[in-house]
Amino acid sequence: MEFSNRLQQLPTQFFSKLAAKTSQALAEGRDVINLGQGNPDQPTPEHIIKAMQEAVADPKNHKYSPFRGIPEMRQAAADFYKREYDVDIDPDTEVAVLAGTKIGLVELPLVFLNPGDLMLLPDPGYPDYLSGAPLAEARFETFPLKAENGFLPDYEEIPQSVKEQAKLMYLNYPNNPTGAVASPNFFEETVAFAKENELAVVHDFAYGAVGFEGIKPPSFLQTEGAKDVGVEMYTLSKTYNMAGWRIGFAVGNAKMIEALNLVQDHLFAGLSPALQLAAAEALTGDQQCVTELVDMYEKRRAVLKEECGRIGWQIEAPKGSFFAWLPVPNGFTSVGFADYLLEHANISTAAGSGFGESGEGYIRVGLLVDEARIAEAISRIEKLNLF
Repeated sequence: MEFSNRLQQLPTQFFSKLAAKTSQALAEGRDVINLGQGNPDQPTPEHIIKAMQEAVADPKNHKYSPFRGIPEMRQAAADFYKREYDVDIDPDTEVAVLAGTKIGLVELPLVFLNPGDLMLLPDPGYPDYLSGAPLAEARFETFPLKAENGFLPDYEEIPQSVKEQAKLMYLNYPNNPTGAVASPNFFEETVAFAKENELAVVHDFAYGAVGFEGIKPPSFLQTEGAKDVGVEMYTLSKTYNMAGWRIGFAVGNAKMIEALNLVQDHLFAGLSPALQLAAAEALTGDQQCVTELVDMYEKRRAVLKEECGRIGWQIEAPKGSFFAWLPVPNGFTSVGFADYLLEHANISTAAGSGFGESGEGYIRVGLLVDEARIAEAISRIEKLNLF
């Protein structure tokens, strides 16, 4: 029995390989500081847990959910966008409830691309963006995110033939892995680019809550005309430390939302009503937990910046997300430096080349351990005499 061509063409799962290396080092009894993960290290806030406990105890939540989500969850998503971004969302036609936004990111090529159609992906970018293309038997081209352009794409550099063929484009700000944040002006350029070239935009807003130095990252949907051309993906994993709960949503263009809902009608039978009620409480309840979380990441960011500067490692602190994008020393590749740190300093990081060709020359580190462990990691690197 053989796998289908679609499965055989799937890319190697980058994060599973990274986790395996780290797990092996831990199994050897080594004190590994794991800066390579993207898994939030804090617990889910107590009021969300309580809402889940109460919902689970209610027998009416033990039945199947409506295929397209319970009304409370869809309304909560709309209320969240109105409160946070002053964006009006129709809960009935402009919200798709997802068992984690990764599902939606992989589904969208299936519902909008025919075999041979072209999609545009950022490089570097979240590796799982690549998964949707072979499953849809589609093609993809990448556009580079360069430091000199603030890790934003330069649409004028995309070849005209590619622009004419592309039907779907993915963006992600605050950006994983670079920590860059988009400006309202950039999103205006994006809407114009999408309309001019008749392509749909998917904005992955996974780290939307995490901005630094008083900057709140903008939503793509705040841009005039954005709902004409695209959708935005929002996950509760990062904002509310609910990564293991697996819930998020897409909002925006009604036709794209209907396509997502339609394919999910055939793939799933709805998320647990209890889970959706807990998510609704997260989105509409007390937001002090979010403020405290961002403050914590900002403190960790400050320690990373100060300690790297102290040892002569010149870095750019992230403007958003909980990732930092650090240049590797001369003489190393991204993979070589990541492996060297794991072997000689017991520090796990993610090689930049795992996020695409343009990621070569960098490693990604997460602000997902406390300040003391971040400082210790840089002290260990200092002893390697690389800077």
